[in-house]
Amino acid sequence: MVYTMVTPLVARLVNMCNLKNQLLRHLHISQKALVFHEVDPKSGYPHISDYKEEKLNPLQRIYKGYFQFIEECKKLGEEIKDSLHVDPTLLVYPEEVDVQWKFNGDPKILDKWIVTCDSDYNHGFSKATLELSSTGAGVFSGRLDTRVPKDGILNLAGFCNIRSVVPRGPFKIVKPFQWFRYTHLILRVRGDGRSYMIYLHLKNEYDIMWADLHGFPLYTRGGPYWQYVKIPFSKFFLTNRGRIQDSQAPIRLWEVLSIGITATGIPGPFNLEIDYIGVQQDPKHREEFAYEMYKPPHPYYI
Repeated sequence: MVYTMVTPLVARLVNMCNLKNQLLRHLHISQKALVFHEVDPKSGYPHISDYKEEKLNPLQRIYKGYFQFIEECKKLGEEIKDSLHVDPTLLVYPEEVDVQWKFNGDPKILDKWIVTCDSDYNHGFSKATLELSSTGAGVFSGRLDTRVPKDGILNLAGFCNIRSVVPRGPFKIVKPFQWFRYTHLILRVRGDGRSYMIYLHLKNEYDIMWADLHGFPLYTRGGPYWQYVKIPFSKFFLTNRGRIQDSQAPIRLWEVLSIGITATGIPGPFNLEIDYIGVQQDPKHREEFAYEMYKPPHPYYI
């Protein structure tokens, strides 16, 4: 009697853990959360980067790893020297732009960015590139294609994205940007009239927050003139897997890891030139958070 009761329960648990069954869509249009713990921060998607793994034998790996270890020790020594100087950035000049990424014609700047689109994951047909123009500016261009692959699973397609590489210190330790002294994000761009989305990626410890992004639209005018964009950090809103969340909170500026720019929406070619991206402190800006929150009636409603 006990065996006959336990067997259906075990079969149901196995069925819930089956990835193929999780991807089935019924009456709902959004993905159900059936996984107790997310193991991969990319949710199973491949990690796309400019790094190409070399095919080395064990002896070559040891030889290469030895020199990498020496190089990381040198970086650690330099960081210790900087910390002993006790010279933190205590003074930030108002209205002065602290440039974080500058496209100055050096091809090495392209190594600090990762380009992705839906076709990289076999989820669409869009294409995108990040190149340098004749004047040295970065050109994020490509073609958006909203055709949905006929796989029976997807119902939306069409996105292209660039994201900055996560800064790392000695021994590949993640080092978030310390932007808590700044109030605005500054961009000097020249667009094509499209609207793009700017996303800030934060350092999150728990798997339920790995897909959290803080975003704000980037409106471009088009035409031959450069555009100076100044966005308050207080305007960025929280999203998770592309959905705006009901519960909002100010962005944690001391845990920003990278910035991304996404092109989506109307199919067709797009072109966005980027001169630089920086941060700025505006002493006249007093707003902490632009969106008013309310206390829900149910105590367990999030």
